Amino acid sequence: MTDTPETDRPLAGQVALVSGATRGGGRGTAVQLGAAGATVYVTGRSTAAARSPMNRPETIEETAELVTAAGGHGIAVPTDHLDVAQVRDLVARIGREQDGRLDILVNNVWGGDPLTVWDKPLWEQSLEDGLHLQRQAVHTHIITSWHALPLMVARRRGLVVEVTDGTADQDYRGTFFYDLAKASLIRAALAQAGDLRPHGVTALALTPGFLRSEAMLDHFGVTEATWRDGVSQDPYFAMSETPAYLGRAVTALAADPRVDRWSGRSLSTWQLAKEYGFTDADGSRPDWGGYFAATQSRSEGVAPEDYR
Repeated sequence: MTDTPETDRPLAGQVALVSGATRGGGRGTAVQLGAAGATVYVTGRSTAAARSPMNRPETIEETAELVTAAGGHGIAVPTDHLDVAQVRDLVARIGREQDGRLDILVNNVWGGDPLTVWDKPLWEQSLEDGLHLQRQAVHTHIITSWHALPLMVARRRGLVVEVTDGTADQDYRGTFFYDLAKASLIRAALAQAGDLRPHGVTALALTPGFLRSEAMLDHFGVTEATWRDGVSQDPYFAMSETPAYLGRAVTALAADPRVDRWSGRSLSTWQLAKEYGFTDADGSRPDWGGYFAATQSRSEGVAPEDYR
């Protein structure tokens, strides 16, 4: 574990669970929580022993190691969050090992990329795949919250973050099942907030902008060091942000003694960066919302560097 001044470790002593932490925003969030001093349970289906149906090389063991290297304590627990028994056992383990303490729950399971179809209307898509996407992207969050929230309620404190895509005022995302899943998580945060507010627990939804995940880097055939080469394929990639940006947003929320003011809200990384003053890994402050709105209102003269 790295030696870090306590002033830079606002979450020292706190316990977090980040589901879907194998890669992307989940990994970025787990690492940033670790950098702030938290003990972080990281879950997912991709392990050193076997890959998930996503067939990606990243593993939860690697994520746990990154959390510990950042200054926290990473604990990898292989978990399929559609399996009620596995989630029950996961939460029971946290309760047992942490004396009933769980301060932060980040519901980040997705796994819907192979099931998402972008070029067909609802009635021309596979109903089986569409319903499975809902189970994978929404039911996993419900199952996890159902088991984990009693730990927070018992201590009358905690933060629940539903990671989604887009904010509450988002227009149609372009394909039915994807849109339904992402919008459902915003509503899930609102509903949980209503139940949890009397018990001192805050729930909210949070979206990144154009997330520069490992899979997205591979899609553009670039690395983190050469990511700007991908802009020639998609101009919007110029406004992409690393998973650390999402993680810093979650960390800022978790360290805020007045986080309850966000209860039930639909928030974004670019909004919170302005509120809390954090930056992305390269020191920039990507404003995806501002940039996208500008490109929609005028066809030219929108410079990405004006929004970073």
